[in-house]
Amino acid sequence: MVRATNSVASHKRRKRMMKLAKGFWGDRKNHLRLTSDAVAKALSDNYKHRKLRKREFRSLWVTRLSVASKMHGLSYSSFIDALKKAGCLLNRKILSEMAIHDPKDFAAVVSQVKPHAVVV
Repeated sequence: MVRATNSVASHKRRKRMMKLAKGFWGDRKNHLRLTSDAVAKALSDNYKHRKLRKREFRSLWVTRLSVASKMHGLSYSSFIDALKKAGCLLNRKILSEMAIHDPKDFAAVVSQVKPHAVVV
């Protein structure tokens, strides 16, 4: 009796793996064993980097706000503290975008919260 190979399913599996490895460099794109290792690592890094991206963006917003608030005579920490005391509901993302694209409105926000700031 002829051996059954299940070739349709194996080709489909291989094709799916190669599709995920699109854009990989060298043997990682066209040798199944290397490809499957590379794709597994890439997928695990994908999960990890989705979490890291959130941290990196928050850090970027904090840096932008630090510079912008220093230009108005406040440190970052005193600016954030004053925002909370003033009851301002704008988050760091919106404030950093404001600081870059709309400095006049950012200056207005700073002037609103400055009376609540503790200047040392």
